[in-house]
Amino acid sequence: MRDIAKSATAGFSQADTDFPPPIGGLIKRSFDIFGSLVGLIALSPLFIMIALLVKFSDGGSIFYGHRRIGRGGRIFPCLKFRTMVPDGDKVLAAYLATNPEANAEWIATRKLKNDPRVTRVGAVLRKLSLDELPQIINILQGDMSLVGPRPVVRDELEIYGSAAVYYLKSRPGLTGLWQVSGRNDVSYDSRVAFDRHYVENWSLFGDVRIIIKTVPAVWMSRGSY
Repeated sequence: MRDIAKSATAGFSQADTDFPPPIGGLIKRSFDIFGSLVGLIALSPLFIMIALLVKFSDGGSIFYGHRRIGRGGRIFPCLKFRTMVPDGDKVLAAYLATNPEANAEWIATRKLKNDPRVTRVGAVLRKLSLDELPQIINILQGDMSLVGPRPVVRDELEIYGSAAVYYLKSRPGLTGLWQVSGRNDVSYDSRVAFDRHYVENWSLFGDVRIIIKTVPAVWMSRGSY
């Protein structure tokens, strides 16, 4: 499985321009630009409020750009409001080294229900998915889409196995089938299946439907942590 995923990304880099156009083409891209511009303008007061909360909570940086895999294997900084302590990697390593159950959970899902790195403000932002709002900027830049597979790191893409090729055909999304179908409450295999189904059956109507479903999913905080 690991070898298949590696072969799926072989030859692709940040400078690669030979990969086929993303699903949806100009229609989907136009929808992304329009939707993200409207969202950025409408949510600007919320952006400012969250930025101040994050900054004054511990004096650290407001944003965090995590390296994720984009369309065709291109690496891009996936923007978020910072929700973790500055030395998060060291905190996580120490925690996993002394908690076998948490280590097993991390290996299986790359997430923790009780993550020791998350700040108090960050926990609220994650619960409401507000930490992901800066990804609207990623959408405007063309790194992401309003709807698509959630962006993953290289280790996660290896879990996709042969389905990695479907992930690589689409720009990662701010929301997607996984987001509205249980999120972290579903298995990773189910997440992979959702992403493959989305790419194979894309339609603009489907994107609109997922966006509409995202509102109650976020409001009820289904599977978010």
